[in-house]
Amino acid sequence: MKILKFLVMTLLFTGCHNFLDENLQGVFSSATFYQTQSDALVALTGVYNVAAFVNTKNQLWVFGDVASDDAVKGGLAGDQSDIQYIDQFSYVRTNTVLSNVWQYYYEGISRANYVLYYVPRINMDNSIKNRIMGEAKFLRAYFYFNLVNIYGEIPLKTQPPLSPALINLPKSPVADIYAQIEADLTDASKSLSKTYSGTDIGRATKGAAFGLLAKAKLYNQDWSGALVAIDSLEASATYSLVPVYKNNFYDSTQNNNESIFEIQHLSMQTPSLGSFLNQWFSPAVYNGYYFDAPVQNFINEFEVTPGGVVDPRLDYTVGRAGNKWLNGEAFDPTWSATGFLSKKHSQSKYDAPIIGNSGLDYVYMRYADILLMKAEALNELNQGAQAVVPLNLVRKRARESYLYDNSLPGFGSVPANLLPDVVYTDQASLRIAIQHERRVELGFEFHRYFDLMRYGQQPAEAALASTGFSYTKNRYFLIPQIELDTNPAITN
Repeated sequence: MKILKFLVMTLLFTGCHNFLDENLQGVFSSATFYQTQSDALVALTGVYNVAAFVNTKNQLWVFGDVASDDAVKGGLAGDQSDIQYIDQFSYVRTNTVLSNVWQYYYEGISRANYVLYYVPRINMDNSIKNRIMGEAKFLRAYFYFNLVNIYGEIPLKTQPPLSPALINLPKSPVADIYAQIEADLTDASKSLSKTYSGTDIGRATKGAAFGLLAKAKLYNQDWSGALVAIDSLEASATYSLVPVYKNNFYDSTQNNNESIFEIQHLSMQTPSLGSFLNQWFSPAVYNGYYFDAPVQNFINEFEVTPGGVVDPRLDYTVGRAGNKWLNGEAFDPTWSATGFLSKKHSQSKYDAPIIGNSGLDYVYMRYADILLMKAEALNELNQGAQAVVPLNLVRKRARESYLYDNSLPGFGSVPANLLPDVVYTDQASLRIAIQHERRVELGFEFHRYFDLMRYGQQPAEAALASTGFSYTKNRYFLIPQIELDTNPAITN
């Protein structure tokens, strides 16, 4: 069972404290709710719920994929035009995608702040209390990590809005946001459990805290700090690559040994706890919207042997002509304006009878990502001979899918010259190889745009040249107009 099943009409009590003079009728207020251990757990579940893709507001994929060189909006030409404007970097502050993600993730931060403020006052088991506090800090760090990488300088809120002075805050420097992220994750790592089982599967673990901490340090080019965090992650639990890559993206084989932080979904629940991503990305013949369409440039990134055998990760990731879709039928390239559709977050009609209510989880971080971060950090520290080791582990798993996936043609033996080990160790060449591997290994997991931004101006502008992207102008997205209209502490 997954933790989101405990959701109870998610946190009707998270409105501003004393916003009205009259007492609320028929619902809990923040002052009266936090009384028991059960209250604390329900409140924490409400924080997890914001990380999930249970409605249309969580549009992280628009920034991670569509804004990158991997995808275009897709869908009907005139549908969801604000996504198109993000894709073309021609948006304005009233863009609904900008406001959706801003409001949604700040709601998550607000819920986490309420938990962190009130739960310490509850008379309850101290070990569970500390774990709840650690999970809330991890989730707050997760929301801030996404927000700071989308919008740059943003308000830093670490307390619930218990007074007018805490409601409207000015922007804080990016460095200050990262300092809070790292502080939260360091604190969280001290109280989180190493592993969970049963109904607690899906909670943030000690490894998740170290993994996100490593990512934060990597984004700030603190290569040594990233390696220390990765070492701590690997010491916290036994993580490994699953033999068949695609099993990270099937409901029946998720929450596996490769998963480090996986956002849980459950289908057929009331209120809905299923993923809406299946609706966004499926073809119209299954009542999907066929957005986030892969482009040929992404397809071309995958290596092909002289004998014509393509990296198997391509067809695990993308639906294309000559291959089957998730229901076993031939993929029809007319289902998409580009001829391709993303498969990782789509579920067959047999597994998801209600298309917008899928049980498929979103795997935010898995061990392959950690291995590639480790390779990158080692390479930037001029340790190329060490860097190729984790890089080649990722490539080895991909090519050896042929030894474990009996649906692949020629199952039982690895095709000649498929994804050979990287043997060169000079820093510049290896940097390109690692960036290539991140793109194909983590494609359509909502990371590509953020990788491009941290690679710097030249790689970002080269990849996004067709959009007119300017690193100086477009490095961060504009803060939405709704925030400027309601927060006088922000003027631009």
